[in-house]
Amino acid sequence: MLSLKKRIIDDMKSAMRAKNKERLMTIRLVLAVIKQQEVDTQEVVDDQAVLAILDKQVKQRRDSIAQYDKAGRDDLADQERKEMAILQEYLPEQLTDSEIDALIQQALDTTGASAMSDMGKVMGFITPKAKGRADMGKISGLIKSRLS
Repeated sequence: MLSLKKRIIDDMKSAMRAKNKERLMTIRLVLAVIKQQEVDTQEVVDDQAVLAILDKQVKQRRDSIAQYDKAGRDDLADQERKEMAILQEYLPEQLTDSEIDALIQQALDTTGASAMSDMGKVMGFITPKAKGRADMGKISGLIKSRLS
């Protein structure tokens, strides 16, 4: 099985050959973040770490898009959307709303959560199953609405 980091490097080479500057720029940015993590931890990152990096990069793009839309900068928001689409190609298939609801219900049933003080238990149950596959902020909001 091809590692995620190797796949990203191969895609960078393909983007270089195709002279796809937009894709190349985004992939190089991700590889720079991966390399920085490797330098900081002095370890080669595994697929889980790469997924966490990609998830964080997508979240940053999502936040930037909201800010640019609010400021009326459609050109910058569109650029962020394009970058986010490229990054999402490397993430696992996203959970649907019904899958998220089922996962939250399963977490509530399993942990016996009934109050906001149980939020940590529920998030602890859901996070390993949904990390990289759904917006954890959205899931947190849905859990809060069910527990309140």
